[in-house]
Amino acid sequence: MKLVFFCHPSFMRSQSMPRFARMIGGAMQAKGCDVAYWAPQAWVHALFDNTRLAKWAGYVDQYLLFPLQVKARLRRQPPGTLFVFCDQALGPWVPLVKHLPHVVHAHDLLALRSALGHIPQNPTSSTGRIYQRYIRRGFRQARHFISVSKRTQSDLVEHGQVQPQTSCVVYNGLNYPYKPMPRARAFQKLSMAGLPANDDGMVLHVGGGQWYKNTAGIIHLYARYAARHEHPLPLWMISPHPSNPEVVDALKQVPAQGRVLFYQGIDNVALEAAYSVARAFLFPSLAEGFGWPIVEAQACGCPVITTDDSPMNEIAGPLASYLPILQPGEDISAWAEQGADVLEAVLQADANEQVAQRQRRMAWAAQFTTQKAIEGYLSIYRTVLALDS
Repeated sequence: MKLVFFCHPSFMRSQSMPRFARMIGGAMQAKGCDVAYWAPQAWVHALFDNTRLAKWAGYVDQYLLFPLQVKARLRRQPPGTLFVFCDQALGPWVPLVKHLPHVVHAHDLLALRSALGHIPQNPTSSTGRIYQRYIRRGFRQARHFISVSKRTQSDLVEHGQVQPQTSCVVYNGLNYPYKPMPRARAFQKLSMAGLPANDDGMVLHVGGGQWYKNTAGIIHLYARYAARHEHPLPLWMISPHPSNPEVVDALKQVPAQGRVLFYQGIDNVALEAAYSVARAFLFPSLAEGFGWPIVEAQACGCPVITTDDSPMNEIAGPLASYLPILQPGEDISAWAEQGADVLEAVLQADANEQVAQRQRRMAWAAQFTTQKAIEGYLSIYRTVLALDS
C-alpha cells in the first residue's frame, strides 16, 4: 500500500503535527507500507523569515506554490495510493485529491469554533475568521475522517459542516510509557530536576497556558482550598509562568499559606515522577481536542479532577472526579468553592479505597496505546482504499 502523508511545513512554529505525521509514517513503514511525505517548502518564506511578512510569505508557499507541485506529483502516483491529511487544518489541499482515495485526521475544531463566535473566551480577528472558513471549505469536501474523540467527530458535522462517507474515532496513544514510579525513586528524580517535592505530595496541573486550560480558574480553586487549611498542599503548575492579567489577579487571591509554583521544561521522567507522587491532578479545561495529561496522570495512578464535558469526561471515564464547565460570565468564586469541595473529597478519600482506585485508573489508561492507535489507523486506511479504489 502506498501512503502519501500531507504534512504541515517545517517552517511552521508548532512541530507537534509534523511529529505526529512522522510517528504514523514510521509505524506504517514498519508494517510494509510505501510512505511519502508531502509538505510545502520555504521558498518565499525563506526570503521574509523573521519579518512581519513571514506569515504571508508562508501562505504563498502553502496555497499558491505547493498546489502546483502536488498537481505535478499526482501524475506520477501509482493506482491504489491513499492520500492522508495529518490534520484537518490542511483542508485547503483536500480539493486537489478529493477524486482519489483519501482520509483526514481531525484533532480539534477549537480554532473554527472560535472563528464562528461559539467560544467568546477566545475572540478571533477578521482575517482569522476568513482563514478558518477557507480551511473548512477545503476539508468539508473530504469523504473520510478519523477523529481523536467523539467530540471532534461531532464537531466535524456541527461546525465543520461535513457530510462524511465514513467517520471513525481512534483515540490517541500515550507518546511515553507513563507508569507509577516508586516513591523513593520519584523523589530522587524530582530532586535531580530541581523540583522541591516533599513527602506530603502536591496538587498538580500540566498544561500549555492556553486560554482553554482555565489557568485562572485553577488558581481560584486552589485559593479556596488553601484558605481552609493552615498547611495546604502546594499547587505545582507545569505551565508557562503567567502574564495574563486574569491569572495574575487570581494569584493575588491565594492566601499566604498557599504556594503556587510554576515550572517549565520538565522532561518525561520528571513528569512521570510528579504524576506518581501528586495527591490530585487538576485539569478543569474549558475545551480540549483530546486531553493527553488526563491519561498520563491516570497511567501513573493519580486521581484526576476534570471538567464534566466532552472530550474530558470521554477520555477520563468513570474513574475521575468532575466539575461543571466554567461558563463565560459565571461567578468564578462559586465555581471555585465547589471545586475546592471536590478537591477536598479526593484528598480525604479512604486509604484502602485510594489503592483500589489507583489500580482501576491504571487499567483504564492502559487502553490508550500507540500500538492500538496505529492498528486502528491501518484498518481504516485499508477500508478507505477498498471503498474508493
